[in-house]
Amino acid sequence: VRCCLVALGVDIVEGRGVLTGVGHEVKDGTSGKVYTAKDIILAPGSIPFVPPGVTVDEKTVYTSDGALKLQSVPEWVAIIGSGYIGLEFSDVYTALGSEVTFIEALPNIMPTFDREIAKQAERLLIRDRAIDYRTGVFASEVTPGIPGVKPVTIKMIDANTKEHVETLEVDAAMVATGRVPNTKDMGLEEAGIETQRGFIAVNEKMQVLTKHEDGEVVPNVWCIGDANGKMMLAHAASAQGISAIENICGRDHAVNHDAIPAACFTHPEIAMVGPTEEQAIERAEKEGWTLGKSQGSFRANSKALAELEGNGIAKVLYNKETGKVVAVHIIGIHAADLIQECANAVAAGTTVQELSMMVHTHPTLCEVLDEAFKGAVGMSAH
Repeated sequence: VRCCLVALGVDIVEGRGVLTGVGHEVKDGTSGKVYTAKDIILAPGSIPFVPPGVTVDEKTVYTSDGALKLQSVPEWVAIIGSGYIGLEFSDVYTALGSEVTFIEALPNIMPTFDREIAKQAERLLIRDRAIDYRTGVFASEVTPGIPGVKPVTIKMIDANTKEHVETLEVDAAMVATGRVPNTKDMGLEEAGIETQRGFIAVNEKMQVLTKHEDGEVVPNVWCIGDANGKMMLAHAASAQGISAIENICGRDHAVNHDAIPAACFTHPEIAMVGPTEEQAIERAEKEGWTLGKSQGSFRANSKALAELEGNGIAKVLYNKETGKVVAVHIIGIHAADLIQECANAVAAGTTVQELSMMVHTHPTLCEVLDEAFKGAVGMSAH
C-alpha cells in the first residue's frame, strides 16, 4: 500500500493525527508539527474490545491480533464470543487439531447471523467438529496461564443472575468480543465532536457531525471506516472513502449500506447482503409491505456435488409487491463469491422477476441462486 501511495505522489507522515480544534488543522501527536489541509478525513480504524475482568497477555489469552502470532497450536482453546471472528478462528483451530469451546453471553450461538443460517452453521461448522459451547454466560474473569505449566482459568457467570456457574481451565483463550473505534486521543473534544461509545457521528455523505442526535456538520471534516460504526468491514470503509472523496469534489454520493455484502470465511463459507430474515420481517411490518422468501439448495447443484460440497442453502428475501431483492443469505461452498451477484441486485433494485430470466452458466455454483430466483416467481425446477 505504501508503494502505491508513493507512486501516486502522496506524502506519508508516520504518527498519530490529532485535531487541534482550529479548522483545517491536524497535528502530528508525536512531533507536534501542525499541518493544514482543505479537508481532513478521519480513518483511525478499530481495535479489539477486551471486556472487564479479562487479562490479555497475547500469549495464552489473546485477541485476534495475537492469534495471528502464536508460536504453537493449543490443544484446547476457549473462544469468548461467537461472531464472525470467533467462528473463523474456530474453523482454523479445529482444522489444526485443537478442541474449541465457545463462551457466548447471548442466548444463542452466532447471535448476529440470520437464525436459519445460524442453525445450518451449527450443524455444518460445530456439531460434527471438536467444538462445544456455553450460551447465556459471561467470562467474568480470565487469568492467563503458562504454556505447558499452568492453564488459563476462566470464571463464568450467568448473564442474567450474575451468579457463578462454572470455571474452565484451558490451554488458551481467544477474546473475540468485537472491536471498538480507535478514536481516543485524536483531539475530537477540542474540535467540538462528541462520540458515542467512541463512535464518530456522520451523515450520509460521511461528513462528521458534532453529535449523534441533532448534530451539526463539522466543516471539511469527514470520517470513514470502523470509527463511524456504520458497517465495520474493510470494503465498506473503502466504499465510504470513495464516497467522501466524491462529495469533497462536489459530486453528491451516498453509500447504500444495505447493498454491501459480508462474508465469514469458514468451510463452508457464509455470506450475506441486507438484513436478516428477522430484521426484514420487522421492516416489512413497519413499512407496510409483504416479505417473500425463496431458497436454492447446494444439494441440487451438480458442481457442488462434484466437489463433494453439497451442504448449504441460498435464501432470497424480497418485496412481494415490487419484486425487489431485500436480502440474500448463503451458506455453502464459495458463498463469499456468490454473494456479489446478489449485492449488485440489491444495489440496482433488480427484481426477482428480472433475475429469474437471466441465464446462469451450467454447470456452476451460481445455479443455486438461479434456483432461488426462479422459485420466487414459481419457476423452480427442483
